[in-house]
Amino acid sequence: MNRPGFTNSFFSMKTHFWLAIGVLLIGTWIARGQATSPPPAAIKPNVLFILTDDQGWGDLSLHGNRFVETPNLDRLAASGAQFEHFFVSPLCAPTRASLLTGRYHLRTGTISVTQGWERMRSAELTLAEVFRQNGYATGCFGKWHNGEHAPEDPNGQGFDEFLGFCAGHWNNYFDTDLQHNDRMVSTKGFITDVLTDAALNFISQHKAKPFFCYVPFNAPHSPHQVPDRYFNKYKAKGLDDEQASIYGMVENVDDNVARLLARLDQLGLAQNTIVVFATDNGPNGHRFNGAMKGIKGSVDEGGVRVPLFVRWLGKIRPQTKIRPNAAHIDLLPTLVGLCRLHFTPANPIDGRSLAGLLLAQADTLSDRLLFTHVAGMSEGGLPAEPGAVRTAQYRLVEEKQQIHLYDMLSDPSQSTDLAAEQPRQVQLLQVAYDRWFRDVSQMISLSRPVPVAGRRVLLQAPEAHFSGKVRYKQGNGWANDWLINWQSAADSIWWDVVVERPGMYQFSLQYTAPKAALGTLLTMTAGTKTLHQTIQSSFDPPLNPSPDRIPRKEVYEKPWAWLTLGKLKLSEGHHRILLQAGSVPHGQVAEVKALLLTGSE
Repeated sequence: MNRPGFTNSFFSMKTHFWLAIGVLLIGTWIARGQATSPPPAAIKPNVLFILTDDQGWGDLSLHGNRFVETPNLDRLAASGAQFEHFFVSPLCAPTRASLLTGRYHLRTGTISVTQGWERMRSAELTLAEVFRQNGYATGCFGKWHNGEHAPEDPNGQGFDEFLGFCAGHWNNYFDTDLQHNDRMVSTKGFITDVLTDAALNFISQHKAKPFFCYVPFNAPHSPHQVPDRYFNKYKAKGLDDEQASIYGMVENVDDNVARLLARLDQLGLAQNTIVVFATDNGPNGHRFNGAMKGIKGSVDEGGVRVPLFVRWLGKIRPQTKIRPNAAHIDLLPTLVGLCRLHFTPANPIDGRSLAGLLLAQADTLSDRLLFTHVAGMSEGGLPAEPGAVRTAQYRLVEEKQQIHLYDMLSDPSQSTDLAAEQPRQVQLLQVAYDRWFRDVSQMISLSRPVPVAGRRVLLQAPEAHFSGKVRYKQGNGWANDWLINWQSAADSIWWDVVVERPGMYQFSLQYTAPKAALGTLLTMTAGTKTLHQTIQSSFDPPLNPSPDRIPRKEVYEKPWAWLTLGKLKLSEGHHRILLQAGSVPHGQVAEVKALLLTGSE
């Protein structure tokens, strides 16, 4: 027999009970921040990738350097994984090409550091492009050094935003002009601080979506410029001006790393951001480097073994030590694996994913050969400069037509050459190196025309060819160098270009000229057409004052004038743009910094 009121009362009680439970659960979810967010597994991790320039393995207090102070980098290392044997290339641009592509740099077209040999083919698929294809915002703040013309520049290679410079080094670190996407902007302050400010803004702007933030600082690369408070601190430790400025720049980097990590904390992003720190080659000079042989530019251990720290809070255990050999070519597949990105390689990948090691899903890595090459090739396509092979036990070094073999387990300082004692091991590794070199260099072309793909293209002096008595001011044609000693009609300067954006272009010469150059007739030829212009005003300023702590090896800055040469129509395809002097009445022409091509809209 039904009792009126009981059922209604019972269901009413059940309703109130489940409503109460629901309210309690909803309150709990809100308190945990889950009500408005997807489950943690669905959130793509951000990536903050910090790279420094010319900072060696020994330029960290963590590694036993008794002078430099890097408490923030030391804490970063302790909070995640530290790689015991991480190898890069001996020079800046080759390392960057491998880090960005997962491929040996020779495959990418990057051979050396200047005169066009630093350029990476635009067809290479970079980390930035992979992340952007997966919905990430991408930003680069610092030194690029893999091509300065579209489509080889940072914006052309996958970065939504870029602030920094594309050359191998910059002339001035204080209140300098930097490139922001496709235009130059004036900045205020020390360059490492300025680049960090830009990275902080990028992180803040994209806190609500996944981001890949690449911060390739140019410190502690020369010139030796650093704020007083850092320099004075290390001078007080009894160091000379060079080491005081280098360690001062390193500590300034350390302070800026702290700023980046603090911003992640402030925005609640630290837990879901993978932080990577590495350097691009060995130290740019002889200083503490853990008793390793070699510095920047060397294929010995000290030239290519650098720090690598990877932090992912809650995913990578603190104080993790990765002991198997790893290399720059591994970072792309590793980050793809950690972030679970959709990835279809455009070209064969040389590296392997280290995600299993980082996440403690594996503790070993099968041994493999890691190869190193520095500088260039001979005309016949054979190695022209030092090369090396590294295994878990051995390092084979070939330089100056001499072969050396070292047991890196028993002799990490490479003090005993075993080549004569172990000819079989030498032969195995040398054959492997020669086979590798033939493979990775087969796509390299000795022709390096500059792409003309944008409305504004600045053809720099280090990209030029020249004949007669013309030469570089500094001598090596490094970034920012210019051409001098142009004195007669027998001298020539030219640029080989490939026009991808045909049309009408105005040509302007960036130059200086003494009074003796007045009346000189310049001619510029492209194809069958020639422009003529006479130097009618002199401009011969002194070099700019520089805050360098020691005299630099690179060129200094100075003001430049512009001379409009006229307009020519460039068709699609290859062209040679040739500068000559039709007449030189007083034996002086001009010093040449660049040739600017400005296309019509």
